[in-house]
Amino acid sequence: MKKIKLEILGLSSSQSQAGSFALVLGETEGNRRLPIIIGMFEAQAIAIEIEKIIPNRPMTHDLFKAFANNFHFTVEEIIISDLKEGVFFAKIVCSDGLKKSEVDARPSDAIAIGLRFDSPIFTYESILAEAGIVLTDEVEEDKPEPKAEAKAKVKKESTKKDDFKNYSLDKLNELLKDAIDKEDYERAAKIRDELSKRN
Repeated sequence: MKKIKLEILGLSSSQSQAGSFALVLGETEGNRRLPIIIGMFEAQAIAIEIEKIIPNRPMTHDLFKAFANNFHFTVEEIIISDLKEGVFFAKIVCSDGLKKSEVDARPSDAIAIGLRFDSPIFTYESILAEAGIVLTDEVEEDKPEPKAEAKAKVKKESTKKDDFKNYSLDKLNELLKDAIDKEDYERAAKIRDELSKRN
């Protein structure tokens, strides 16, 4: 299966859903975005590494890196490997120089660890086709800055609490376009999930 390389475009938090963040990944050679809802602690672990902030004591993901280094393991890549009922799954591909191993993980943990090893992030076409959000040309001009410039800029978005079950398909598609135009990726992810349930 062909892998598609992703980059971190940013984190956005919602005022309406405390403790919830959308980690926005984008394909490096395309205009699709993959928003993944993650918790506050995982968002913090990702943001700290992007910002190159050194905590007073090692966080869990730093501990993993120290452990791997001591036993001569490296993390070669992170793969967002599956999507089941709106839940993403990931694999951490490790190597000791002779043998490769895959470790199952939540995408948030896998990405937090991968960042500490400067590992590339990948997914499969089937996942982007199912869960990716395509940006139109108008939105492309205002797309989030790449990781190096964005430095995990956390945007506070006001996301309305909507029960999308009551909307028609046409209305959902209209709301999805509006959410993408406003770069409200968390809301867009929820609308996308509702559309996926109906297909």
